[in-house]
Amino acid sequence: MLFIYTYITTFSRDKKDLDNKINKIEGLLRSRGMQSKKAYFRQEQAYKTCLPFMINDKEVKEVTKRNILTNSIPATYPFLSSSIFDENGIFIGTNIYNNSLIFIDKYDREKYKNSNLCIFGTSGSGKSFFTKLMILRNSLFGLEQYVIDPDREYDSLAKELNASIIKIGPSSENYINIFDIREESLEDEQKGYLSTKINKIIGFFNLIFGNLDEKDRAILEEKIIKTYKNKGITFSDDSLFKKGKFKTSEDMPTLKDLYNELEGNMKIKLKPFIEGSLSFFSHKTNVKLDNNLIIADIYDLGEDNIKYGLFLFVELFWDKIKKDRNKHKSIYLDEIWQLIGVTSNKEVASFIYKIFKTIRKYGGSAVAITQDVSDLFSLENGTYGRSILNNSEIKIFFNLEEENIKVLEKNINISEKEKVEINSLRRGECVMFVGKEHILTKIESADFEKKIIGGVKN
Repeated sequence: MLFIYTYITTFSRDKKDLDNKINKIEGLLRSRGMQSKKAYFRQEQAYKTCLPFMINDKEVKEVTKRNILTNSIPATYPFLSSSIFDENGIFIGTNIYNNSLIFIDKYDREKYKNSNLCIFGTSGSGKSFFTKLMILRNSLFGLEQYVIDPDREYDSLAKELNASIIKIGPSSENYINIFDIREESLEDEQKGYLSTKINKIIGFFNLIFGNLDEKDRAILEEKIIKTYKNKGITFSDDSLFKKGKFKTSEDMPTLKDLYNELEGNMKIKLKPFIEGSLSFFSHKTNVKLDNNLIIADIYDLGEDNIKYGLFLFVELFWDKIKKDRNKHKSIYLDEIWQLIGVTSNKEVASFIYKIFKTIRKYGGSAVAITQDVSDLFSLENGTYGRSILNNSEIKIFFNLEEENIKVLEKNINISEKEKVEINSLRRGECVMFVGKEHILTKIESADFEKKIIGGVKN
């Protein structure tokens, strides 16, 4: 229990107007069940008390005190919303309610459980602009950033920031070998390079062959093991070292080597990746990965084949992220529903979930971006979509259609007021869930930032 003191000062240049204001205030207070008293013969003391000197005059203090319980204190707070101002944070924008600045340091381990983000929004809502803005601002801190770009909308930003752009497609001369085993691919104190690799790429082949039954999976695994064995790579980790150094991509098998081992239906389904329009998947890696900002351009793959490129680069970037724990880094997964939605499979979705669950210990941040909220929850009754949401400390919702909001409310605690806000947001406005804070935010950017980012589609 404690005492609270409430003083109201009314101003006017006209006595009649002053009386009208006083009557309105008294009427408003009575309608709320509150009693008021005019400070007759104590106007000077009351006036001094209202000045910003933190002095409560004794003559009015005893008359005005009222006792309340501590759980009523929040009702006296003069602001309708709260803001976040992390000392080492990135500037996000302004709080729409009180115009305060919002700075977020997603890597603050003492404040946030993880550094992961979910960014949802319809086409044209501003989510892609916001993503590019964060990439631009994070680059000033020297962060390692890896971006998967399905729509070729990061080219302008990449050129301004001297980023590396890796394009894969029918006309590209860039190649990534799905069979590459990298030295940094194992977790701490873990052993078994080959077995770890097999568990990952089985998901990739499920994307090609469809969900394999136990018999076909066993056959495929046997052929993969034989393919590696033909290159001198076995379940012994020592087989991956040559003259004391870890083997390079030149020492690894390719899809064509596996194709030569397969028979029947699986060989037929893999043929486009060897002799057809997707043959660029069957090459040894020839790209350098020594830039702080790498853009993976998979636009040329087309809608039907984009999932293969997504998996290829996610697996590559995940190994890069695990290389050095002392560096902050981020991986941006645009159109993530392709990997954890109904067009994917359990193995791939589990791999993506593992990234969101464990990336924190490598100093990393995973960013999920999508406009297809319903597709995000379409695999295994939304199990993997919910897992991604639950393992993202920061959730950012730009304008969404009512249908997507209904899907969202089944998987996250969202109020009726927030549902209305998300549905009526204007371009560049969002509702941010940062830990337990929910803030209606306007994304702010300078003219020179807009110029660097270039054309914006979403």
